[in-house]
Parts: sequence; C-alpha cells; structure tokens
Amino acid sequence: MGRLLSFRPDPPYWGERLDAVLAAHGCYASRSAAARAVEEGRVTVSGKTVAKKHAVQATDFIVYEADEEAAPLRVCGEPIPLDIRFEDDEVIVLSKQAGLICHPAADHPDGTLVNALVYHCGADHLCNVQGEDDRLGIVHRLDGDTSGLMLAAKTNEAGEALMQAIREKAVERRYLALVHGVIGPDTGMVDAPIDRSLRDRTRRCVREAPSARESITTFRVLERFDAEPGDDGYTLIDCKLFTGRTHQIRVHMEYTRHPLVGDPMYTSGAPKAPRASLGLARQFLHSFTLGFEHPETGEYLEFFDELPEDLQTALDGLAPRSMGKTPFWDETFAPGLAQKTASDSDVAAEGGRA
Repeated sequence: MGRLLSFRPDPPYWGERLDAVLAAHGCYASRSAAARAVEEGRVTVSGKTVAKKHAVQATDFIVYEADEEAAPLRVCGEPIPLDIRFEDDEVIVLSKQAGLICHPAADHPDGTLVNALVYHCGADHLCNVQGEDDRLGIVHRLDGDTSGLMLAAKTNEAGEALMQAIREKAVERRYLALVHGVIGPDTGMVDAPIDRSLRDRTRRCVREAPSARESITTFRVLERFDAEPGDDGYTLIDCKLFTGRTHQIRVHMEYTRHPLVGDPMYTSGAPKAPRASLGLARQFLHSFTLGFEHPETGEYLEFFDELPEDLQTALDGLAPRSMGKTPFWDETFAPGLAQKTASDSDVAAEGGRA
C-alpha cells in the first residue's frame, strides 16, 4: 500500500471532474491513472468513495493513495552528437537539435541531452544543482521539438550562478517563431500567468489560479506574409523570455490567437487546412540568441544560431508572399551576424572563449 496523502481543492478546481483534478494536482501521472485509482477505491472524498466523474466541491476533503515511487533512473552516457558552440571548464553552450529531449523521464528513459552530456563530459564533471541524478548539467530546458541554443554547466558553482542569473532575468534568451495570422503592431507583450491544464496534465494554459505562475513574453515583428486560400497569412517574430515556464511561448502565442506554425499541441486559432502547417512536423520555434555573463570570468558572452534546414525551408517558401520586413529585421540580423555565428563555432571547436 502506498502513502496516504490529502488536500482540499483550490477554487479553480471546483466543479471539475475528480480524475481531472487529481491529475492536474500531480497526484497521478495522467488522468487515466487517476481514473484507475478512483475505480480501485484508492481515493476517497470526505470519507466516501465516489465516481471518477464526481464534481469536486469547495468542502471536499480528498484523500488518495500515492503510487509507489519508481526507482531512481541511472543515467548512462550515450554517443549522441552534440553541436557545441563553446566549452570550458565551467560552461557549455550548444545548439540542441529538434527531437532531442533534455532529460530522462518515465516515457523516454534514454536518448536524451543528459545522456549525451554524460558521454561527453562524464557524470562527475557535470553540475547537479537540481538534486536529481537524471538532470546532470541542466540549468534550463528547451521543449523536445524546439531547436537552438541552450546552456549546460559542468560545476555546481557555475550551475547555481547561471540559474540565479536566469531567475534575475540577466540571461538574454531570444527565439525566432513563425505564427499563424498577420500581427498588426510591430511589438507586443504577453503578461499572462501560466498553469497546468485541468483537462490534460501535459498541456499548459493561461488562467488565473493560486498555482499559476507569472509569465512574461515580449515580441517584435520581423516580417509579415500575405494570406492565401487555406491559411490566414503568417508573421515571423523575435520573442524574448522574461520568465521560463514550460511551453511559455507556445502557450502565450496561442492565447493571442496566433499559434505557432506546425505546433501539434497548441492549435487554437490555427487554420484547419493541413497545408497551413507548411509541411512542418514540429513547431516553428528556434532559440537563436543566447547572452550571459560567464560565472567564473564575468565576461559577457553572446551567441547566435541560424535556422535549421526544416524551418528555413518553410520560411523560404513564403518569400513570394512577403509584405515587407520591419525595421527590426536589420536590428535583429545585423550585418556580420552570420560571420559572428561562424566565428563562435570556430572558437568553440578550438576550445577557447568567444
């Protein structure tokens, strides 16, 4: 028998199905797992067993039997290619390929970025600042199908310093995103709290709730593209994160009714025609700028990354429909950017500092 735990539902959960609330509250790994626990009599509400569709009330006192914790994952090194742009004794800057999950979990125990880092550095030469052996080196994450620049740390001191810099919004993180629809203003800010969805624990959503966390994204329009039959036109934007919530840009742009092109999860407001996804098998989102103060030397380092082939091909296909570039295009892609990107890679290959 597992541990018995309990809670009283917060107001946002009132009126929701019991199995959905249990999953959203993190009591079980999924809604189906929560439903099974209710059906097996492992959950009581105010001392009584109820149906999984029971509508949770403000006065309910929910007691549930927690699943047995799985044995800790032992992470082994795997020879997964890493596109390293900079490396020294404290820090690694790399460009993560789409499809590479950052760290192991129950549904993907291996083949992750952490496995690649362990193979490259050795487990003893990676930070462990998150207190979990399956997250060695990790100080922040990118979604599995988001590509581009990210940081990893080799020492706990470097990892803690970088995580603190991220919390203090001292790390410059900018993303290129192609969204559905033509955005009118050249700039915008989305300041909307993000929380887990009550209906699907894998999704996030904008909502006001005690458990929701402050989330701020700003964007600048770089180029707009005319609409054609089957789509609403497109807008290429440069997004900047001021917080780092799971799926933040994807959730915020869906919230504005301009979801990311190719996104399989956050689709509200996206055209139904398959061709509107421009042939992409993942969201058009790429971490193209990363800037931070080196935790040991204090030197400010900045890196730039070009679009990968799949995203560049989709963007090139829209060229005949361009409505023109905004002034922010030249500011974002300043002369010499491509040269600087290439030189960053050269320095990294030589093992020096950019």
